[in-house]
Formats: sequence, structure tokens, C-alpha cells
Amino acid sequence: MVATPHSSTLAPIELIAAQGDSDFFTLPTGAHVFRRGARASAIYALRRGLVELVGDNGIRTSYQPGELFSYGDIAWREGVHRSDALARTPVEVIRLDRLRFLNLLHNHPTLAVLLIGQQHDRLREQRSSGSRCY
Repeated sequence: MVATPHSSTLAPIELIAAQGDSDFFTLPTGAHVFRRGARASAIYALRRGLVELVGDNGIRTSYQPGELFSYGDIAWREGVHRSDALARTPVEVIRLDRLRFLNLLHNHPTLAVLLIGQQHDRLREQRSSGSRCY
């Protein structure tokens, strides 16, 4: 793990980007970040663009820069992705291996609180406007 002087004040995406073994990649519009049913072995953070997760039930959830996705799949699911993750614009994504992510949570427990806050904001927005999950 890369230690930074103010790592406790970094946003979740900055913490993930600061890990020495994070993978950075770009994808064109329409490309899959991952596919439903594939082994869930990493968490993803979106640096640029828009990603949409499409579940087998047809529910669509969009993610924008600064947001993390797939942590539910690696934390408590059967170890597979429950959705297709599609680039809706050209995207830049950071990928962090599951074990490295869990180690990051161990070293920065406030990251879990930030992720819960992200999920809370998403649920509140969905309830009030329906704009991010349709």
C-alpha cells in the first residue's frame, strides 16, 4: 500500500488509485467492463465517463466519475458478477484486486463508511427522482 500524509481525507477513488497494484484501463463506448456471470475478483472505480450496470432483472444503474462499483459482488455474493457493466461513453476505469481492496479496507476502515454513504446517496436519489436506476 502506498502511504500518503493525508490518506484518511482522500476520496475512495483516490485511495484506490494510490495503490501500487491498481490497474488503469480505458474502454470505448459499448465495451463491457465485465459480464454477468464472470468471476468477481476486483472492485472498479470510474475516473472518466459513464458506466451502466444492467442486471438480469432488467434494472439499470448508472455510475459516474468518482464512484466505485462491484463491491457488493466481491464482498458478499457468490463470487460472480450479477450484472453486465457497459461503458455508455468512453471510460477510464481503475481495477483493484479483491484481496488488495480488503486490505485497503483493513488499513482505512473509514473507506467502508464512505462506501455506505455513496450507497445511501444513490438510494435516496433513486427514491426521489428515479434518475439513476430505471
